[in-house]
Amino acid sequence: MENDKRSGFILIDKAKGWTSFDVVAKLRSITGVKKIGHAGTLDPIATGLLIVAIGREATKQIDQYMKMDKEYIVKGKLGEISASYDTEEEIVENKVEPINKKEFKNTVAKYIGETDQIPPMFSAKKVGGKRLYELARQGKEIERQPVKINIMKLELLSFEYPWFELKVKCSSGTYIRSLVHDIGQNLKQGAVMYELRRTKIGEYNIDDAKLIEKITKANWQKKTALIL
Repeated sequence: MENDKRSGFILIDKAKGWTSFDVVAKLRSITGVKKIGHAGTLDPIATGLLIVAIGREATKQIDQYMKMDKEYIVKGKLGEISASYDTEEEIVENKVEPINKKEFKNTVAKYIGETDQIPPMFSAKKVGGKRLYELARQGKEIERQPVKINIMKLELLSFEYPWFELKVKCSSGTYIRSLVHDIGQNLKQGAVMYELRRTKIGEYNIDDAKLIEKITKANWQKKTALIL
């Protein structure tokens, strides 16, 4: 029997190094509620907003949150490539000539709107019943079907070659690592994602999220305002 019948949603600010499942497991331990799920996985390298459903009634509604648009801030580096498109796999430097801010900005603008995106091999997407990252770690690469995505906003926050920072507003299912990789390929430079932070899901904002360390058995049992 679960010892707390409340049902609702918590906004969590996920720390780097934690998996989304780590957050769920920790909240199960804190709350004593077994039925917990999350809306929209964040890779261990990423930080930021994770919507967590607590209780049976909330988890039944989780799909509507997963389909919401997302907003991210991403930091990348040109002139490098990696198999995972981020720093989780070995980084290889490309010998290329630097580009200027104008050239970079013009290329980035091409990705605004509805486009097809090929999911990365190092992703949790399932093909033929297997997750792509399982195949990738076996040294296998398979053909992936492109997915229709929509990027509504791409704002250049900073550019100092080879580093750049972008704010991205996009549809659910968009891989930001793939976006960074594709921009790098378009520029014939290569590009690797170094940092990723999710700042919004729909109208829910990272400013309203809680660090997992701030949620304890004591304040949960006191029924503090953890539930949306």
